[in-house]
Amino acid sequence: MMEFKTNVMRILDKLKVEYRSYSYADTDAISGTEVAETLGQNPEQVFKTLVTVGKSKKYYVFMIPVAKELELKKAAQAVGEKSIEMIKSKDLLAITGYVHGGCSPIGMKKSFTTTIDESAAAHSTIIFSAGKIGYQVELSLDDLRKAISFQLGDISQ
Repeated sequence: MMEFKTNVMRILDKLKVEYRSYSYADTDAISGTEVAETLGQNPEQVFKTLVTVGKSKKYYVFMIPVAKELELKKAAQAVGEKSIEMIKSKDLLAITGYVHGGCSPIGMKKSFTTTIDESAAAHSTIIFSAGKIGYQVELSLDDLRKAISFQLGDISQ
């Protein structure tokens, strides 16, 4: 059987970036914490990708551990905005090319300023969506930097 590849995995392959992939497509896991549990992963190491819009109308991507919440004030500070808010789920596909639940920071339609919660630095790798519901990739921050540019910040609670 041919292994399923998402766009994210193809991008990483092309960049010769090492990663591990996981699938939970055949499970009932919906929330990030359920996904982490299903895959036997540390929820502090499993990150969700959130897309926001600033007062300036610019879009920003934030990655935080699945069990945490994005702290909007801190997130706005991290990107130098007066305020930011989450975009509506229905707008996600048009802006990023991804659907809610399958949003990855890699391979979006455009490059957006991306901030990853500073807690990521405590792990040798982080795990996040491979760009399709049911699939995840795991890689180090150094390897992730080969695919996207990002900063670390204190953005979750």
